[in-house]
Amino acid sequence: MFRHDKNLLKDLRVERPNPQYAVLLQEQVGGSNGELSAGMQYISQSLRVKDPQIKDLFLDIGAEELSHMEMVATLVNLLNGHEVDYRTVNGGTIQAHVVNGLNPGLMNASGNPWTANYIAVTGDLCADLLSDIAAEQRAKVVYQYLMRQINDKYVLEALDFLLNREEAHNTMFREAFNKVSQTGSNQSFGVTEDSKLYFDLSNTSGQNFNANQPTPPSFNSPNRH
Repeated sequence: MFRHDKNLLKDLRVERPNPQYAVLLQEQVGGSNGELSAGMQYISQSLRVKDPQIKDLFLDIGAEELSHMEMVATLVNLLNGHEVDYRTVNGGTIQAHVVNGLNPGLMNASGNPWTANYIAVTGDLCADLLSDIAAEQRAKVVYQYLMRQINDKYVLEALDFLLNREEAHNTMFREAFNKVSQTGSNQSFGVTEDSKLYFDLSNTSGQNFNANQPTPPSFNSPNRH
């Protein structure tokens, strides 16, 4: 069961409308690495998880990601202002002005609609958690790109908050991976001679690498207890 709290995780405002930047922020509403994608991925992954702690982790973070989407959509609204006017944005990015009435649609910065193809669900906790760790890392990168293209101090504060929440989720998923790292698809990691081979196909620097002692990946978080 989900409940809607009318309070956002953080109060939001902008210095001034900026419709062109609102178009960029659409990426985090309905893009491949956006908040809707993250929320749907984690909630979808939770549906057959038997470990109660990890199931709750997926659902809690998934629900928070949807609250992030609400925050980003609120910023898009504030940046768009209240007037439909195609002249305020560049050609090719006017979808919100001619179709949505400035509503933050479920689409990316290029106007392409959100799709469930963005979602990775395998039913294997190791594979899914590694996908989630990567998803959080990609989301951080997108927020960093976005922050480099705006000087609005209030927008920057909001994006910084969201970026740091992605880092928190990243750490939690890493800890969850540690818990299950010897299960599922990782149970037989590195047990044959094939897992110890390195194919030097570059004939230059490849010889500096080897896989003589393959070990499962480890993500340690020494600062968390």
